[in-house]
Amino acid sequence: MYGIFSYGISSPRVGYKYGNHILDLEVAGLLGFFDDLGVDPNVFTRSALNDFIALGKPVWQAVGQRIRQLLASNEAGLNGVRDQVLIDETRARLYLPVRVGDYTDFYAGIYHAEHVGQMFRPDAAPLLPNYRHLPVAYHGRASSLVVSGTPIRRPAGQLPTPDGHPTFGPSRALDFELELGLIIGKSNPLGEPIAVDKAEDYIFGITLFNDWSARDIQRWEYQPLGPFLGKNFGSSMSAWVVPLIDLEPFRVAAQPQEPTPLPYLQGTHPPSAFDLELEVVLHPSGDADGIIISRTNARYLYWSFAQMVAHHTVNGCNLTVGDVLATGTVSGPEPGSYGSLLELSWNGTRPLHLPDNSSRTFLLDGDRISLRGWGFSNGLRVDLGDVHGDIQPPLSYDHH
Repeated sequence: MYGIFSYGISSPRVGYKYGNHILDLEVAGLLGFFDDLGVDPNVFTRSALNDFIALGKPVWQAVGQRIRQLLASNEAGLNGVRDQVLIDETRARLYLPVRVGDYTDFYAGIYHAEHVGQMFRPDAAPLLPNYRHLPVAYHGRASSLVVSGTPIRRPAGQLPTPDGHPTFGPSRALDFELELGLIIGKSNPLGEPIAVDKAEDYIFGITLFNDWSARDIQRWEYQPLGPFLGKNFGSSMSAWVVPLIDLEPFRVAAQPQEPTPLPYLQGTHPPSAFDLELEVVLHPSGDADGIIISRTNARYLYWSFAQMVAHHTVNGCNLTVGDVLATGTVSGPEPGSYGSLLELSWNGTRPLHLPDNSSRTFLLDGDRISLRGWGFSNGLRVDLGDVHGDIQPPLSYDHH
């Protein structure tokens, strides 16, 4: 996994996570480990991965292969310089891994979409008519994307009331959303769509992602144009990006898509998904260990990564290196596999009862949410790291 880190008085630079250590790619580059690959070591001195990503897929693959060679057989390739290039993770400060130009959040988890429909449209079909025809999405706010560990302040806004006259105050329905983020690795010119069969060439890697949501603010404001203040106060992203090529051993067939999508969303092969285990841990205030409140899997996504990219650009929209496309909430079919408190508590009607005899419908001040993920197949494991954030109390508002 690639990320940006610093330690001591060093400036932020590119690193590669290896167990509990970080391989300092700036120092490795200065020591000549990538010279024969034609990679300028200065690319690893940057405070974001964008310049490295922009070198292109052949370079990502060559550097990744060289890193694996260096780390093979208990870091045998690093004999004599291990202490110079491997940094204990506890010494490191981590940063947002990419410079994000734009951020789009999809709604690709069909079980989540069905659950929301069942809650808020109980007398209608759970899915809106367009859901099975296109990957629904909204454009989010890139400036409020933050790295894992950044506290999230409870937002305030207009809150709905039964009589239709809103009040103003802190959200009382603050929630998380368990998602994956796709990091765009290649730009397309404005006006030129990306074909679905070529779409994965435009994805550098994936990261764990939490699209924090104020459900009460969102419920009042989202019609007719969609999410706004209920979403843009903060979204958390893991400090580490897993290259898409590292997920190949975990590729599986996606669930059937009915009806068959329009031709631009069909490829020469059926859509695929990734068998990645995901879990949500709630840490009530002061609880270091936390409680696992959900376990699910990325294979439950209805729309594939490639279809999201193809649909995003079919009108000629230009993606740029470092853009983030989040998948939307990943939920499974069973109650223990739901990827949000909105679902886990069924909009507050079924509180979660915790071991300390407290309960949750939505998040309280002081709570921490951690999202974790990994893949395991035929003895091979890949870790997605984690993304976490603590809920801080709201600001005081003086309207006089």
